[in-house]
Amino acid sequence: MRTISKRTQYGLKAMLALGSRFGQGPVLIATLSKEEGIPIKFLELILLDLKSAGMLESKKGRHGGYQLSRDPSTITIGSLIRTMEGPLAPLPCASETAYRPCEECQDVDTCGARIIMRQVRDAIAQILEQTTLATVCAKVDRAFRKRRPPKRKGDAIKPRSQARKAV
Repeated sequence: MRTISKRTQYGLKAMLALGSRFGQGPVLIATLSKEEGIPIKFLELILLDLKSAGMLESKKGRHGGYQLSRDPSTITIGSLIRTMEGPLAPLPCASETAYRPCEECQDVDTCGARIIMRQVRDAIAQILEQTTLATVCAKVDRAFRKRRPPKRKGDAIKPRSQARKAV
């Protein structure tokens, strides 16, 4: 099976970081690069592509940077991966959005590889289309709190998004 590219991994990391800060204003590319460990030049290209796709907006000037163009609960991981990577299907003949018959296939209706890869594509799509940036951000915050128990009784644990502001 194919794996997602480093570009898509970085795009997902950047979008999750911006999702965790939704409503707090734009974030500088340099800040995202440093906090997420993404090479800045690579990140610039990724963010431009996501902006062109309508997922991000940018603001120039002193308090500029990038931010989500809409609420993270409306951006699915499936739409993000399709934007970055293309179709979800492992074979072109199994794709819903970019169907193309395989050159070596004699009968697409009875092709066993296509039948099983359609099931794989449908399972992947179901999970990714039901999962939003907000969902993943909430899971990350829960995992972050779980990993770092309070030092003293009554101490509150800051979610990942708030912990970054303190830095």
